[in-house]
Amino acid sequence: MTAQTASATTATGERESRHAPLILTLFGLYARGEHNWLSVASLIGLMADLGVESRAVRSSVSRMKRRDVLRGERREGVAGYSLAESTLQTLAEGDVRIFHRARASREDGWVLVVFSVPESEREKRHELRTALTRLGLGTVASGVWVAPGHLADEARRTLERRGLSGYVDLFTGDHFASGDLGAKVRSWWDLDELTAMYADFLDRYRPVLEAVTRREPQPLEAFRIYVPMLTEWRRMPYRDPGLPLELLPPEWNGVAAGELFDQLNTALSTPAAAHAAAVLHGPR
Repeated sequence: MTAQTASATTATGERESRHAPLILTLFGLYARGEHNWLSVASLIGLMADLGVESRAVRSSVSRMKRRDVLRGERREGVAGYSLAESTLQTLAEGDVRIFHRARASREDGWVLVVFSVPESEREKRHELRTALTRLGLGTVASGVWVAPGHLADEARRTLERRGLSGYVDLFTGDHFASGDLGAKVRSWWDLDELTAMYADFLDRYRPVLEAVTRREPQPLEAFRIYVPMLTEWRRMPYRDPGLPLELLPPEWNGVAAGELFDQLNTALSTPAAAHAAAVLHGPR
């Protein structure tokens, strides 16, 4: 393989990895209301409205099938895709994170996740770290992770679903040590990275909210804004565990970003769904 070919292959893989989150958003928004199924033609049509060509869609879907995120399924002779059961469970939990975000209080206490993985199973260590990061847990020390107490049940369910609970002990309790807990929180979580993510979202979408507030968008326009916006937003509630506000920096911008998302969701979700319904079922 030449360097030029390798570069082209890498670029293609990167584009496909960018398309997969859009596809997952579409399935989360619209397939679950269609008995967990979208036809190939419908998916390609929806993605075309987002500026993605059919070849790239098929390639991304193939990768998602190999990872058992999607499954091929024919219904009444029509080719299509459904979400794997584990993906459905993940999306259901994600709905709570995305649309019903919880803010912890000091009274909620904390959940500690302590894990130990044999050297012969190093890949499980990577899986655990990935799962805990995606749950929004912070790192106290090697093999010791922490989150606000309200995430205890979600952490337990996620680890069980991924077959990782056998490597983990979970504890709940309060923080009794002396010292500035806010300073400790800033060492357990990368709040600078989160602040930068929220700042970027605010910069990108405040003008969008102003525009859609002045003039109600048509369904296709709303769809083209809403699906990428939701795709960008949905990773943030997983990185942010909803820490108590009194433990966060005074200039914390996560609240403003969440309010902006809620306003955009209210303004765009209904007309975007109308466009998706027209693609799935034809104009009404």
